[in-house]
Amino acid sequence: MSRPVIGITCYVEPAAFTVWETRAALLPYDYVDQVVRAGGQPVLLPPAGDPAPLVELLDGLIVAGGGDVDPGRYGEEPAEHTGYVRKFRDEAEFGLVGAALKAELPFLGICRGLQVLNVRLGGALHQHLPHVTGHSAHAPVPGRYGQMPVRPEPGTRLAEILGTGPVDTAHYHHQAAARLGEGLIVTATAEDGTVEAVELPGHPFTLAVQWHPETGDDNTLFHALITAAAT
Repeated sequence: MSRPVIGITCYVEPAAFTVWETRAALLPYDYVDQVVRAGGQPVLLPPAGDPAPLVELLDGLIVAGGGDVDPGRYGEEPAEHTGYVRKFRDEAEFGLVGAALKAELPFLGICRGLQVLNVRLGGALHQHLPHVTGHSAHAPVPGRYGQMPVRPEPGTRLAEILGTGPVDTAHYHHQAAARLGEGLIVTATAEDGTVEAVELPGHPFTLAVQWHPETGDDNTLFHALITAAAT
Protein backbone atom coordinates (compact mmCIF):
# COMPACT_ATOMS: atom_id res chain seq x y z
CA MET A 1 0.00 0.00 0.00
CA SER A 2 1.43 3.40 -0.97
CA ARG A 3 2.01 6.03 1.67
CA PRO A 4 -0.26 9.11 1.67
CA VAL A 5 1.65 12.10 0.28
CA ILE A 6 1.86 14.88 2.88
CA GLY A 7 3.05 18.31 1.82
CA ILE A 8 4.92 20.29 4.50
CA THR A 9 5.63 24.00 4.15
CA CYS A 10 9.12 25.17 5.00
CA TYR A 11 11.34 28.14 5.76
CA VAL A 12 13.61 30.10 3.44
CA GLU A 13 16.43 31.49 5.58
CA PRO A 14 20.22 31.93 5.63
CA ALA A 15 21.72 28.63 6.78
CA ALA A 16 25.07 26.93 7.37
CA PHE A 17 25.69 23.25 6.55
CA THR A 18 28.84 21.25 5.74
CA VAL A 19 31.12 23.86 4.09
CA TRP A 20 28.32 26.15 2.90
CA GLU A 21 26.65 29.30 4.17
CA THR A 22 23.79 30.18 1.85
CA ARG A 23 20.09 30.94 1.58
CA ALA A 24 18.25 27.66 1.89
CA ALA A 25 14.78 26.13 1.89
CA LEU A 26 14.80 24.21 5.16
CA LEU A 27 12.70 22.51 7.81
CA PRO A 28 13.49 20.89 11.17
CA TYR A 29 13.77 17.17 10.45
CA ASP A 30 11.36 16.35 13.29
CA TYR A 31 8.46 17.17 10.97
CA VAL A 32 9.72 14.78 8.31
CA ASP A 33 10.44 12.04 10.82
CA GLN A 34 7.00 12.26 12.42
CA VAL A 35 5.22 12.00 9.06
CA VAL A 36 7.29 8.95 8.09
CA ARG A 37 6.73 7.30 11.47
CA ALA A 38 2.98 7.85 11.08
CA GLY A 39 2.98 6.16 7.67
CA GLY A 40 3.08 9.16 5.34
CA GLN A 41 5.41 10.26 2.56
CA PRO A 42 6.63 13.81 3.27
CA VAL A 43 7.17 16.33 0.46
CA LEU A 44 8.59 19.77 1.24
CA LEU A 45 6.77 22.76 -0.23
CA PRO A 46 9.01 25.84 -0.42
CA PRO A 47 7.32 29.26 -0.61
CA ALA A 48 8.23 29.80 -4.24
CA GLY A 49 6.23 30.11 -7.45
CA ASP A 50 2.58 29.18 -6.88
CA PRO A 51 2.35 26.04 -4.72
CA ALA A 52 -1.45 26.19 -4.30
CA PRO A 53 -2.25 24.01 -7.37
CA LEU A 54 -0.10 21.24 -5.83
CA VAL A 55 -2.99 20.58 -3.44
CA GLU A 56 -4.43 18.38 -6.20
CA LEU A 57 -1.39 16.10 -5.91
CA LEU A 58 -1.40 15.83 -2.11
CA ASP A 59 -3.26 13.60 0.32
CA GLY A 60 -2.66 15.97 3.25
CA LEU A 61 -1.01 19.27 4.18
CA ILE A 62 1.00 20.48 7.16
CA VAL A 63 1.70 24.19 7.57
CA ALA A 64 4.76 24.27 9.79
CA GLY A 65 6.13 26.75 12.31
CA GLY A 66 8.06 29.89 11.46
CA GLY A 67 8.13 33.65 11.79
CA ASP A 68 5.23 35.98 12.38
CA VAL A 69 2.42 36.59 9.90
CA ASP A 70 2.41 40.11 8.43
CA PRO A 71 0.01 42.04 10.74
CA GLY A 72 -1.22 43.98 7.71
CA ARG A 73 -3.15 40.84 6.78
CA TYR A 74 -5.39 41.38 9.78
CA GLY A 75 -5.45 45.17 9.62
CA GLU A 76 -2.75 46.07 12.13
CA GLU A 77 0.66 47.71 12.11
CA PRO A 78 3.61 45.59 13.33
CA ALA A 79 4.13 45.82 17.08
CA GLU A 80 7.55 46.18 18.65
CA HIS A 81 8.12 42.45 19.16
CA THR A 82 6.70 41.23 15.85
CA GLY A 83 9.53 39.78 13.79
CA TYR A 84 10.83 37.40 11.14
CA VAL A 85 7.98 38.43 8.86
CA ARG A 86 8.43 36.86 5.43
CA LYS A 87 5.75 38.27 3.13
CA PHE A 88 6.65 35.83 0.33
CA ARG A 89 5.99 32.94 2.69
CA ASP A 90 2.68 34.46 3.77
CA GLU A 91 1.67 34.75 0.11
CA ALA A 92 2.50 31.12 -0.66
CA GLU A 93 0.95 29.65 2.49
CA PHE A 94 -2.24 31.71 2.39
CA GLY A 95 -2.75 30.43 -1.17
CA LEU A 96 -2.04 26.85 -0.10
CA VAL A 97 -4.42 27.02 2.85
CA GLY A 98 -7.17 28.52 0.71
CA ALA A 99 -6.78 25.74 -1.86
CA ALA A 100 -6.66 23.07 0.85
CA LEU A 101 -9.84 24.37 2.47
CA LYS A 102 -11.65 24.47 -0.87
CA ALA A 103 -10.58 20.90 -1.63
CA GLU A 104 -11.29 19.75 1.96
CA LEU A 105 -7.75 18.36 2.06
CA PRO A 106 -6.77 16.94 5.47
CA PHE A 107 -4.88 19.77 7.16
CA LEU A 108 -2.70 20.09 10.26
CA GLY A 109 -1.39 23.51 11.26
CA ILE A 110 1.49 23.71 13.72
CA CYS A 111 2.32 26.93 15.61
CA ARG A 112 2.55 29.47 12.75
CA GLY A 113 0.26 27.08 10.87
CA LEU A 114 -2.56 27.82 13.31
CA GLN A 115 -1.98 31.54 12.89
CA VAL A 116 -1.99 31.31 9.09
CA LEU A 117 -5.25 29.34 9.15
CA ASN A 118 -6.85 31.78 11.58
CA VAL A 119 -5.87 34.91 9.65
CA ARG A 120 -6.72 33.30 6.29
CA LEU A 121 -10.27 32.87 7.61
CA GLY A 122 -10.49 36.49 8.73
CA GLY A 123 -9.17 36.23 12.28
CA ALA A 124 -6.57 38.29 14.11
CA LEU A 125 -3.63 37.61 16.42
CA HIS A 126 -2.24 38.82 19.71
CA GLN A 127 1.08 40.19 18.49
CA HIS A 128 2.94 39.60 21.77
CA LEU A 129 1.48 37.22 24.35
CA PRO A 130 3.45 38.51 27.38
CA HIS A 131 1.47 41.75 27.04
CA VAL A 132 -1.72 39.69 27.36
CA THR A 133 -0.79 36.97 29.86
CA GLY A 134 1.82 38.82 31.92
CA HIS A 135 4.41 36.06 31.52
CA SER A 136 6.74 34.56 28.91
CA ALA A 137 6.23 30.85 29.62
CA HIS A 138 5.05 30.20 26.06
CA ALA A 139 8.54 31.10 24.78
CA PRO A 140 10.82 31.35 27.83
CA VAL A 141 14.20 31.94 26.14
CA PRO A 142 15.41 31.96 22.53
CA GLY A 143 15.92 28.48 21.12
CA ARG A 144 14.37 26.60 24.05
CA TYR A 145 10.85 25.19 24.32
CA GLY A 146 8.62 25.92 27.26
CA GLN A 147 6.65 23.04 28.76
CA MET A 148 3.03 23.79 29.52
CA PRO A 149 -0.13 21.66 29.70
CA VAL A 150 -3.13 22.32 27.47
CA ARG A 151 -6.65 20.98 27.94
CA PRO A 152 -8.63 19.77 24.90
CA GLU A 153 -12.32 20.69 24.81
CA PRO A 154 -14.70 17.72 25.20
CA GLY A 155 -16.66 16.80 22.09
CA THR A 156 -14.04 18.09 19.64
CA ARG A 157 -11.97 16.14 17.14
CA LEU A 158 -8.86 17.07 19.12
CA ALA A 159 -10.34 15.51 22.25
CA GLU A 160 -11.14 12.36 20.27
CA ILE A 161 -7.47 12.20 19.32
CA LEU A 162 -5.74 13.27 22.55
CA GLY A 163 -8.40 12.80 25.23
CA THR A 164 -9.86 15.48 27.51
CA GLY A 165 -7.26 15.44 30.28
CA PRO A 166 -4.36 17.91 30.43
CA VAL A 167 -1.73 17.21 27.77
CA ASP A 168 1.87 18.30 28.37
CA THR A 169 3.13 20.13 25.30
CA ALA A 170 6.23 21.93 24.01
CA HIS A 171 5.64 25.64 23.41
CA TYR A 172 7.62 28.19 21.44
CA HIS A 173 5.36 31.03 20.40
CA HIS A 174 4.93 34.66 21.38
CA GLN A 175 1.72 35.15 19.37
CA ALA A 176 -1.66 33.44 19.46
CA ALA A 177 -5.18 33.71 18.09
CA ALA A 178 -7.16 36.73 19.31
CA ARG A 179 -10.26 37.07 17.11
CA LEU A 180 -11.16 33.69 15.61
CA GLY A 181 -11.47 33.24 11.87
CA GLU A 182 -14.84 32.43 10.34
CA GLY A 183 -16.10 28.98 11.27
CA LEU A 184 -13.24 28.07 13.61
CA ILE A 185 -13.84 26.84 17.15
CA VAL A 186 -11.38 26.68 20.04
CA THR A 187 -10.47 23.08 20.85
CA ALA A 188 -7.77 23.55 23.52
CA THR A 189 -6.53 26.28 25.84
CA ALA A 190 -3.62 26.76 28.21
CA GLU A 191 -4.16 27.48 31.90
CA ASP A 192 -3.79 31.21 31.21
CA GLY A 193 -6.60 31.12 28.65
CA THR A 194 -4.41 31.27 25.55
CA VAL A 195 -5.96 29.58 22.51
CA GLU A 196 -3.82 26.50 21.87
CA ALA A 197 -5.83 24.63 19.23
CA VAL A 198 -8.62 25.28 16.75
CA GLU A 199 -10.56 23.21 14.25
CA LEU A 200 -13.10 23.74 11.49
CA PRO A 201 -16.30 21.77 12.09
CA GLY A 202 -17.91 20.38 8.98
CA HIS A 203 -14.57 19.68 7.30
CA PRO A 204 -13.26 16.10 7.29
CA PHE A 205 -9.98 17.07 9.02
CA THR A 206 -8.95 20.72 9.48
CA LEU A 207 -7.12 21.08 12.78
CA ALA A 208 -4.34 23.32 14.08
CA VAL A 209 -2.34 23.47 17.30
CA GLN A 210 -0.23 26.29 18.70
CA TRP A 211 2.33 23.99 20.31
CA HIS A 212 5.02 21.82 18.68
CA PRO A 213 3.93 18.15 18.57
CA GLU A 214 6.77 17.32 16.18
CA THR A 215 9.34 17.60 18.97
CA GLY A 216 8.25 14.63 21.10
CA ASP A 217 8.00 10.86 20.80
CA ASP A 218 4.19 10.88 20.62
CA ASN A 219 3.03 11.05 17.00
CA THR A 220 -0.69 10.76 17.73
CA LEU A 221 -1.61 13.96 15.87
CA PHE A 222 0.46 12.98 12.84
CA HIS A 223 -1.08 9.52 12.83
CA ALA A 224 -4.54 11.09 12.88
CA LEU A 225 -3.63 13.26 9.89
CA ILE A 226 -2.23 10.31 7.96
CA THR A 227 -5.32 8.23 8.75
CA ALA A 228 -7.54 11.01 7.40
CA ALA A 229 -5.32 11.40 4.36
CA ALA A 230 -5.54 7.68 3.59
CA THR A 231 -9.34 7.59 3.45
